Amino acid sequence: MTPPPPASGPAPHPDLTDLPGFTSQRVAVDDGVWLDVAVGGSGTPVVLLHGFPQTRLMWRHVAADLAATGHTVICPDLRGYGASDKPAETCPEVYAKRTMARDIVRLAAALGHDRFALAGHDRGALVAFRAALDHPEAVTRVALLDILPTLDMWDSLHGTSAAVGFHLYLLAQPPGLPEQLLAGSPDAFFGHFLDIWTRDRAALPPEIRAAYLSASAAAIPSITADYRATAGIDVTHDTADRDAGNTLSTPVTVLQQDWGAALGYDAEALWRAWAPDLRHRTVTCGHFMAEEEPGMVAEEIRGLLAR
Repeated sequence: MTPPPPASGPAPHPDLTDLPGFTSQRVAVDDGVWLDVAVGGSGTPVVLLHGFPQTRLMWRHVAADLAATGHTVICPDLRGYGASDKPAETCPEVYAKRTMARDIVRLAAALGHDRFALAGHDRGALVAFRAALDHPEAVTRVALLDILPTLDMWDSLHGTSAAVGFHLYLLAQPPGLPEQLLAGSPDAFFGHFLDIWTRDRAALPPEIRAAYLSASAAAIPSITADYRATAGIDVTHDTADRDAGNTLSTPVTVLQQDWGAALGYDAEALWRAWAPDLRHRTVTCGHFMAEEEPGMVAEEIRGLLAR
């Protein structure tokens, strides 16, 4: 693979860059793959990675907070999401978290940051986890919001309680069926998760919800490819690291809902096996905590940077 070209490109999609005070640009990270990114503030660099079914807009409150308190904040849309490029799933590696993590390291470097802190939510947290494992020379700190490590997630889903993760199994099916099902009623499918995973509905105002639904409907093939990777090649990569005894060498903060009581696991113990330098906090808000409790999330990220 040839190195990516310089960080420049066509104007970003105007509907997906509404981070006040931030500037938007497109940055090449792979052959024919450009990420759409918003950058604001100055100081210690922090990269924020969004989850499903969202875009970088989910960080709008946290990003503004961190940018105002001495940080350069970098908010990309992940490969396959939002206004970033959505390459075809020609092989499992295209949406492997290893590939998506490499995108982020290249993005930061193109913006002038060889070392940076990283925070990810949901799918973005899986990318952040892989980036910290593969690139400890670049990732100085990592915050992970409301996920389990991939291997532990699959091991924890069993019996009737696994119904809460039905989408993980649906989207992992071979290409064809999941894409057709989602395309038949995308707003109903993606809106289902925006509804059931939110405790404070006011945290997702109509214009933000509409932006998420529009962006997700336009990214069905790449979203399903992302989830397929998590049931396939990501398991292979994580198993190799677990068997080798590899762990996260950076300070780690995990913010998580208390799913353990329902699914029968000790989330903090699972995370500590991967992250020796761990702060684990159980939160009481919904899944979209960066929008429901942005002050708490920003403060936890600042605390992580101070460790």
